[in-house]
Amino acid sequence: MAGSSHGHTPAAWTGVTLSFIGFCVAGVFMVADNPVGFWAGSGLIALGAIAGGAMKMAGLGTPKEPEDVVQARARAAEQERATA
Repeated sequence: MAGSSHGHTPAAWTGVTLSFIGFCVAGVFMVADNPVGFWAGSGLIALGAIAGGAMKMAGLGTPKEPEDVVQARARAAEQERATA
């Protein structure tokens, strides 16, 4: 797992950070019995998802692997299982 860059992109960091802040805001205002603040926090959660998705589409997320790489990885895994 150490070789994976899963989630280590500007898109992921931005989406998670905005969503986390929104979750904290919504939680505080839910306990404070303030519906407007709760819905504002919920809006921040949605904004985090939208911002992360938009940044990923703009090329700031993890790039997709080419099909030949996926097939080569599958063949290597099959060979490893056959020799084990």
